[in-house]
Amino acid sequence: MVRVKASVNIIGSGFSSLAASCYLAQQGYKVTIFEKNDTIGGRARQLKKDGFTFDIGPTWYWMPDVFERFFADFSKTPSDYYQLDKLNPAYIVYFGKDDYITIEDTLEKICVAFEKEEPGSSKKLKKFIDNAKSNYDIAIKDLVYNPGVSPLELVTLKTATKINQFFSNIKRDVRKEFKNKRLAQILEFPVLFLGAKPSKTPSFYSFMNYADFGIGTFHPKGGMYKVILAMEALARELGVTIKTNAPVEKIIVESGQSTGIISNGQIYNSDIVLSGADYHHSETLLDSKYRQYSESYWNKKTFAPSSLLFYVGFDKKLKNVNHHTLFFDVDFDEHAKDIYDNPKWPDEPLFYASFPSITDSSTAPNNKEAGIFLIPLAPGVQDNQAIRDKYFNIIIDRFEKLTSQEVKKSIIFKESFCVNDFIKDYNSYKGNAYGMANTLLQTAFLRPKLKSKKVKNLFFTGQLTVPGPGVPPSLISGKLVAELINKQLATLKSTVAINA
Repeated sequence: MVRVKASVNIIGSGFSSLAASCYLAQQGYKVTIFEKNDTIGGRARQLKKDGFTFDIGPTWYWMPDVFERFFADFSKTPSDYYQLDKLNPAYIVYFGKDDYITIEDTLEKICVAFEKEEPGSSKKLKKFIDNAKSNYDIAIKDLVYNPGVSPLELVTLKTATKINQFFSNIKRDVRKEFKNKRLAQILEFPVLFLGAKPSKTPSFYSFMNYADFGIGTFHPKGGMYKVILAMEALARELGVTIKTNAPVEKIIVESGQSTGIISNGQIYNSDIVLSGADYHHSETLLDSKYRQYSESYWNKKTFAPSSLLFYVGFDKKLKNVNHHTLFFDVDFDEHAKDIYDNPKWPDEPLFYASFPSITDSSTAPNNKEAGIFLIPLAPGVQDNQAIRDKYFNIIIDRFEKLTSQEVKKSIIFKESFCVNDFIKDYNSYKGNAYGMANTLLQTAFLRPKLKSKKVKNLFFTGQLTVPGPGVPPSLISGKLVAELINKQLATLKSTVAINA
């Protein structure tokens, strides 16, 4: 029988919160999760309508080894909970009408596609991916599993030879080797998951290219929400209590120490409070004197984009698209400027589309298609129905032209999600979708801390702290904060024993 060590109240039920809850419950903590919405998952919720199933949030399953490592920590495997299939092709990228490059499921096949586009590029690609793999091995096996408390975390024996790669950037490295603009854009694409422009993303993060080309793209049957359900099942197996429709109004602090939270007007005492909700919002739940970061601090930070998303049911199967389809037929740099340099709605937006029903029949009725469309946006832009409708028409017109098919008359329904929804549903700072970008000055120990400096027994986890944005980093963030909490309790017990 595991002895209960202490009680932990966790705010939010996204990937990082669920991960932390599992690790803490495994160590004997009494864990309760408070989720403001009526379903769990945070940004990774699910929409079901008329026989269609959509992932509201993340749709890409990369870095399967991180998921395997998480479940292995509990003597489990992902296959204990969901079926995982490798996609082939991984995705296609449109550059014009009927003009696209297909990224298949192995590096050898991708080299063939590169060579066809630019003779001699396959040799450069292999060298580039070799370096990316080296970075991946260091990042995933070492660097990202550090809690971000000291600059010394970057100066390990393994990273010493790579330290210069934090002072160059992905765009510079890619454009130096690949003169073909289309190939360069494909190689720059993966770091967009880190939330910043390739020109602002340190070279070390090329490990995302290895995740893409070296490991591949996967799909959990039933969608990414199956991973949330798996983590929920594991958490409940370990004894975690989960409360939905339970928004948190305040974090209680007494004598400089967190003692619980208030949810729906009721006090829930605990020894430790951990927030996996938006970091900025979490600090607004504290009296101002207990907040670590000012409004000016947050306003100066580079946040990952927000998004305009559409969930569309089609009454027929679509042509000339794949499970993941990118549309790079307009100027990438101009769209990036509209996100980061001069925030506004883009004149000509790049967009991404996912059609999970192409490979997963469970996501749409027979002979119908489920479509998810995403336009990356600057956080904080104006959001209303008229703007959403305008941009839906823009991308659907282009979609029809680029893929040589009519689809407007085949739309059964469409639902949308944008800046206002990110704020309303997730208390997201300026409606950002992915957290804080991983730029040079927002990497590792330079990100907001997992542990409060002003309130004892108050901790944070998720995309605004370490390691950064994305689903795999969120799993890791949950593990890191659980280890910090456990370490603090062990230190406290040792101090008490010595004083006794």
